Amino acid sequence: MKTIPADAVHYRSSPVFTQDTVPAALQRAHTTAAGVWGRIAILEGSLLYRITDARAAAEEILLTPEQPGVVEPQIEHEVRLVGPVRFQVDFHRPPEGQA
Repeated sequence: MKTIPADAVHYRSSPVFTQDTVPAALQRAHTTAAGVWGRIAILEGSLLYRITDARAAAEEILLTPEQPGVVEPQIEHEVRLVGPVRFQVDFHRPPEGQA
């Protein structure tokens, strides 16, 4: 799994989602915008993170509080519920003036 660049700046976080509130859009293939990295932070439980983009190596990772997920810019991915979970996504981007 990739890592968020060290100079990337956190600029917002999603609400905390549960198995009952996770948007359907996150459970089907989607991407972030150009330059935007995501960190899927599991607060409780677990979540299956799947990289589905043909340009990247297919990958399935069980995310837990000890194993967060990293979302690369513009790489298609999705999450799958595997049971009770609480998680949020922290978004990062290059510092102002860099792209």
